[in-house]
Amino acid sequence: MKENMKKLSNALKTVFGWGIMISLFGGGLTFFGYMAALVIGGDTAAAICTFIYKQYIPVLVYMTTLLVLLGLVAMYLGGEMALTGGKNK
Repeated sequence: MKENMKKLSNALKTVFGWGIMISLFGGGLTFFGYMAALVIGGDTAAAICTFIYKQYIPVLVYMTTLLVLLGLVAMYLGGEMALTGGKNK
């Protein structure tokens, strides 16, 4: 049973790692979107910024939140206690 939990934990950690990498890359893309809007200017720039702010970033935040939850579940399934204080000797 413990071995199966460890395998599941490792699989979830892999998904977590890839997902966080993708979300960090997606967050970096917002920089390029805003820079493109700065160069273009005008109403088009306003439309780009509005899209990034109202549609893109909320999806990115929800995705990252779910991935952090997945990472915590993976740590606890693997026997790690991520959000607990250190043991006193």
